[in-house]
Amino acid sequence: MKKSVAILFAFIITQFQAQQGAYYQQYAKYKMDIDVNAEKFTYTGNQTLEYTNNSPDELKVVYFHLYWNAFKPNSMMDQRVAGQGKNGDGRLQKDGISRLASIPKDQEGSQNIHWIRQNGKELKFEVQETVMKVYLAEPIKPNSKTTFTMNWDAVIPQQIRRSGRNNKEGIDMTMTQWYPKISEYDYDGWAAFDYVGREFHAPFADFDVTIKINKDYIVGAGGTLLNPSEVKGYEASAKIKADKNKATWKWTAKNMLDFAWAADKDYSVESFEVPQGPKVYFVYQKNDKTKYWTEAKPYISKYFQIMNSRFGKYAYPSYAFIQGGDGGMEYGMCTMILGEAEGLEDLMGLMIHEGSHSWYQQMLATNEPMRPWMDEGFTSYAESIVMHELFPPKDDRPNAFVEKLDAYRNIVKRGIEEPAVWLGDHHDNGTAYSFASYVKGELYLVQLGYIVGEGNLAKIMTEYFKEWSMKHPSDRDFLHIAQQISGMDLKWFHHYWINTIKTIDYGIKDVKYDGKSTTITLVNKSQVPMPIDFSVITTDNKIVTYQIPLNMTRTWKTKDAYGDFTTLNYWPWTQKEYTLTIPYSKSQLKVLGIDFSQRMADVNPEDNFVEVK
Repeated sequence: MKKSVAILFAFIITQFQAQQGAYYQQYAKYKMDIDVNAEKFTYTGNQTLEYTNNSPDELKVVYFHLYWNAFKPNSMMDQRVAGQGKNGDGRLQKDGISRLASIPKDQEGSQNIHWIRQNGKELKFEVQETVMKVYLAEPIKPNSKTTFTMNWDAVIPQQIRRSGRNNKEGIDMTMTQWYPKISEYDYDGWAAFDYVGREFHAPFADFDVTIKINKDYIVGAGGTLLNPSEVKGYEASAKIKADKNKATWKWTAKNMLDFAWAADKDYSVESFEVPQGPKVYFVYQKNDKTKYWTEAKPYISKYFQIMNSRFGKYAYPSYAFIQGGDGGMEYGMCTMILGEAEGLEDLMGLMIHEGSHSWYQQMLATNEPMRPWMDEGFTSYAESIVMHELFPPKDDRPNAFVEKLDAYRNIVKRGIEEPAVWLGDHHDNGTAYSFASYVKGELYLVQLGYIVGEGNLAKIMTEYFKEWSMKHPSDRDFLHIAQQISGMDLKWFHHYWINTIKTIDYGIKDVKYDGKSTTITLVNKSQVPMPIDFSVITTDNKIVTYQIPLNMTRTWKTKDAYGDFTTLNYWPWTQKEYTLTIPYSKSQLKVLGIDFSQRMADVNPEDNFVEVK
């Protein structure tokens, strides 16, 4: 080999290895001192941020999120809501008109940065709506740290979406995404997404937060309170240390994506221990409208035990359910939820969904703006499983996902489905976003269980948590684990289900009986191929199942929690029809059909079953 060719070959190999480099993630440490003017709904803040660049890249700029800048007339959020009209998020509009357009001037959200410094050197910065671009005095080299200091003041906005003052249930302050937060940087670059109403993303960080606020307020937060004996609400014998009528709250939290808190004069604080952890706090206005919170405690205790055993151990010492916000939204070690509910099951559904984000948003910290289906969908899957166990259905539904499957079929029939692969904020229809992220994301796992078997799916979920907890996994990482455990090729499924809106639609085309056997012809009437579980019920009430593999999986399912089966020859994905013959005559059969478990998201299941008469 000539020397020049050898050098070129070595260079190519080096570049390839660099592209396939080891996983890394950035880290941040915040120290914040906050002074709140509760009467005017403003605060001032000082922040020291130690930022660690674990990437192989030299960083010449950094980006911060200033989320509250969205809450004002003619912001990007206001423009987005106005542009979507009645197709947008109903919480952000009234009669199709953006609620942000009418926010009074003195209630507009703002985060006004006075200055920012890097290692003592003042920096140039520019604010682009909800994103602040900062030009560094010195690049942050790979595997090195730098320290930013910052001073700012903020106006707590009118409560419209998640954050703000005076929510509809009378909570004074919901303080979420309230501080200048550094963006995540990874192989895809800076996650400097504009905030127009949807999801969040950030690097893992430690937080040391001191909050000064009127001594009459009680604060609930996602973190550990360091001085409970000096503030109101957490200890009966607390002696409030006040400085000019203000109490000082000291909070700490480790290895989280964000720090959120809320404050109200009428909060009650209740706590209880879950066996094997965590300690749970209820921070809410205790009255007739929130009466179900008391009943919820044993259910929440059981909920954490189920999640810990089925999906992975909750990593933090505590979790707080805090009344605030405009519905439900997850944060580090806490959620903000509306406190009023029509019944215990309604309240539990909200608490369980938001709590489950601790697994599929906080500990498994996927990029929500890019892949909301991994966050909302996986969380909804866990919610369905736990709710099915805590509140067993009174009917004889075959699985925990029947309602979600019906909801998916309805949205397909309406013709407004949008691909789950779209960026969260870039869905054109609010309902389509919800179904792509929540419902189709959940059904991704349901379909996966149908394809690989429920036992394999359980292993996939626990291995996913084991390998990627406290990291930033992508769908590629999840798919890699799914293929490793199942031994199947699943790229085709992932592509169809996430990147397209193509549908599954199988049916029984023909049944022919003779004296000793029955021949059935099945047909794939739509675009998405699937392996098929075909079953019969005999006249002596036995269920006999045949698995028809799909050739693209290359390896076949060997067992499933829904019963034993006999494996037949595979069905090539290019072939529209498939014929099988079973050793049962007409007189021996009662019912035959596709997918007795009713897990497959067939958009037209009516032709999947035949009653033998």
